[in-house]
Amino acid sequence: MRVIDGMHRLTAALLRGDESILVEFFDGTAEEAFLRAVEANVTHGLPLSKEDRRAATERIISSHPEMSDRAIARATGLGAKTVAAVRRSAFDAAPQLSARIGRDGKLRPLNSAEGRERAAALITKYPDASLRELARLAGISPATVSDVRKRIMSGEPPVPEPRPDESAAEDEPQETPEPGRAGERRAARKARLVPPDPVPLLEKLLRDPSLRHKEEGRRLLRVLQQNALGEQDWSKLADAVPSHCGDLVVDLARQYAETWTEFAKELDERTQ
Repeated sequence: MRVIDGMHRLTAALLRGDESILVEFFDGTAEEAFLRAVEANVTHGLPLSKEDRRAATERIISSHPEMSDRAIARATGLGAKTVAAVRRSAFDAAPQLSARIGRDGKLRPLNSAEGRERAAALITKYPDASLRELARLAGISPATVSDVRKRIMSGEPPVPEPRPDESAAEDEPQETPEPGRAGERRAARKARLVPPDPVPLLEKLLRDPSLRHKEEGRRLLRVLQQNALGEQDWSKLADAVPSHCGDLVVDLARQYAETWTEFAKELDERTQ
């Protein structure tokens, strides 16, 4: 009968002289209740300080070591890189798991070598299968399956050689050289500077009927419009952030940046 979320609401009800209050009962362990409490306090009410969120991160890593860095980051309001740093610094001596549960609730291996080998065998057996179907059967991400397919087509092994500074804890596809014009286009795209003004690019997308005539396309355009700000606009927004909210806005901005980066990677894989 402990309060997980709503201590201030309960106190207000008592001060008003109320004899009852609506509640939602939670069935779970004390560790699961703590996780729920942290998630609730990050999304509403008086925000937790950065120190409180780091302390909560350490406790969640200790009680839920199977959760991925990004899943814990979403629960605590910190960036995934910050969570990874906390995990390394505080739990070097802890037993290492072979897999973690991501934000989508799916279990993914930390070392993708076995998954890559399974994907290679499935690609050979089912050459016409989609990336998502192969990913589901192999237990890895569609982006990793795409990378395995490219490596096989290039005559390379499905598992890339690890580099000295490479961590085995991430299931990220390794880029491989692409022959011909495809490789030239990719190199040119990387070398091209991002234009400082996104408005012309956005206007071009807004005129595209294939986006405007679909609900998800219109949703994408709305999100892109909300982010199409110039340097001066971002500066004004930064000036509007009060000092006591700075850490929280910084962590959210970094988390959103990581989400956009993942979106760009997946979209880049599809276009290739």
